[in-house]
Amino acid sequence: MESKKTLRLILGDQLNSNHSWFSSVDDAVTYVMMEVRTETDYAQHHIQKVVGFFSAMRYFATELQSQKHQVLYIRLNDKNNLQCFEKNLDAIINSGSYNQFEYQWPDEYRLDVILKNYCAQLAIPHKVFDSEHFFSTREELGVFFEGKKMLLMESFYRAMRKKHHVLMDGNNPVTGQWNYDGDNRKKLPKNHKPTPPLLFNNDVTAIFSEVKEANVSTIGTIDAKHFIWPINREQSLALLDFFVSECLPLFGSYQDAMTPNEWSLYHSRISFSMNVKLISPKEVIDSAIKKWEGNKDKIEYNQLEGFVRQIIGWREYMRGIYWLKMPEFATLNFFHHTEKLPDWFWTGKTRMNCLKDAITQSLEYAYAHHIQRLMITGNFALLAGVHPDEVDAWYLGIYIDAIEWVEITNTRGMSQFADGGIVGTKPYVSSASYIDKMSHYCGSCFYDKNKKVGEKACPFNSLYWNFYDKNEDKLGKNPRIGMMYNVWRKMQPDDKASLLQQADYYLKNINNL
Repeated sequence: MESKKTLRLILGDQLNSNHSWFSSVDDAVTYVMMEVRTETDYAQHHIQKVVGFFSAMRYFATELQSQKHQVLYIRLNDKNNLQCFEKNLDAIINSGSYNQFEYQWPDEYRLDVILKNYCAQLAIPHKVFDSEHFFSTREELGVFFEGKKMLLMESFYRAMRKKHHVLMDGNNPVTGQWNYDGDNRKKLPKNHKPTPPLLFNNDVTAIFSEVKEANVSTIGTIDAKHFIWPINREQSLALLDFFVSECLPLFGSYQDAMTPNEWSLYHSRISFSMNVKLISPKEVIDSAIKKWEGNKDKIEYNQLEGFVRQIIGWREYMRGIYWLKMPEFATLNFFHHTEKLPDWFWTGKTRMNCLKDAITQSLEYAYAHHIQRLMITGNFALLAGVHPDEVDAWYLGIYIDAIEWVEITNTRGMSQFADGGIVGTKPYVSSASYIDKMSHYCGSCFYDKNKKVGEKACPFNSLYWNFYDKNEDKLGKNPRIGMMYNVWRKMQPDDKASLLQQADYYLKNINNL
């Protein structure tokens, strides 16, 4: 009888060393990892994202080998690399006489389809495993909201807390209150100097050279001698520890704040490590809760709850929405927007301070925090009527932590309201007043935050009213924005016309703002 010989595929975002696959060493099992052009090219990625993924993958493969696991690793420029999963797998299975193929559920719909189709025509048996990372399953959110009209994140968040007994006292939240979002909206005080971020010093010049040699089309810049992102589990845990020790005490208060030349503030920046599964969401929140429990005099509860909600609430919720609504979700365009992104989204060369800062930072660090993504770049793209496909492609490419399951739900859903209100109850748009309330951008800007029309009037002001005017048929009955329409309807016809004229001028000259 033929002895069993198994090939197991590990994807680039499945670097979970605590997976049950690795609990014992078996010479009859070979793991395969591969750097392929289908993955570098499905979006135009930030150079730090490509290099970060490949660095973490190579490190993970080396660690598995050091534990005596059999590992095949195909590098980007290897001569035998056929540059896609299916062809490489066929070649390996045929030449290595494997009689069983196994993989873990991918988190991306695109890869799910590729691997399902591949297995459907495979001559040998196959088996699929859970990635053992998330709190919830793919289907859990859909089942939870069955028959409900509104898919409210808050209800799912509370259910997750109850089910996994996170910050609970029996069936109630420990403090008697579920959500402290109202306490987490402070602007950074004028001369406040945030804690400098923990940055790593990884030399990734070899991988960077290989990516350049392969002519992979990327965006953004990199200091390949001093790569600042974590590329293994040890560094990821160090970054988590730094966050709970140094940043958590002020995280909640300033989680929505923005200020020039401070790109990290009190954010954890562990999303890349979590999304490639170097660390798990359970480890992350357990670590934060433990730190709070031992330091209640230094860490207020609202700081902790805001962080826990991002992980066990938003992150799990967005993944559930993704699997419930794909592939249709990727085509939704509620406002029928058709415009292209302004050219300066790829250069940061605009006179609008907030956008210049958020985009320049994204190009330099492959990172921006959630309010920069939602209320600066996303807000502007929505006000400018940009096609959601354009916005999706930009977000998916530019951020190191962007994998479609988490990117598209946040971008097309939360930010662009292209889903018509599946994820958010209203579009996240604002004029200059919100940006000024949460940031220090406006004071030194070329444009005047207080001017709605005329020379140097802040573009956000007229574009904001133009957006509401254009979409009154779609938004007029939304109870969360009824107040804005009351203001608009009471405006003098001349004032309205001036605002719409100003907006039209800015939209026609969008590449020169």
